[in-house]
Amino acid sequence: MSDMRQLYQEVILDHNRKPRNFGSILAANRHAEGHNPLCGDHIKLTMNVSDNKIEAIAFEGEGCAICKASASMMTGAVKGKLVQDAEIMVEEFRGMATGTLDPDGQDNHLGKLKVFVGVKDLPSRVKCAILPWHTLHAALNPALNPNQTGSSISTEGEADPVSDHA
Repeated sequence: MSDMRQLYQEVILDHNRKPRNFGSILAANRHAEGHNPLCGDHIKLTMNVSDNKIEAIAFEGEGCAICKASASMMTGAVKGKLVQDAEIMVEEFRGMATGTLDPDGQDNHLGKLKVFVGVKDLPSRVKCAILPWHTLHAALNPALNPNQTGSSISTEGEADPVSDHA
């Protein structure tokens, strides 16, 4: 277990220091903005979806190391994927982070994202890890995201544990 914790810490620190896909896409055809008002994490996600495929994706914003690392790894994992495959990953990541999905017990699509399995044992950090994924879900579903004009929305899941870090 200590090996997994060490790997988790190394991955979080690496993606926090050097986030992948950090920035914005100027001519994005999908975007969403997510925030956690309890802790201050704030993510802006921009992407281009063409022929039901995520062609390009980027994020920017401010957040803790877990939030930033989750966004960095998420963008890398869903780039080039079909929208429906990305949505499956949203559900699987959320399930893993909340402890309702055993990432080793099912045929899932998480791959390297399994490093976040330990976040379920840190209730105050679950929302940090999940926020980018809720933001992705909002960007992929314009009908659920009426603020495609750039207004900030909360993308927190009602069933997610409450984050209490500041």
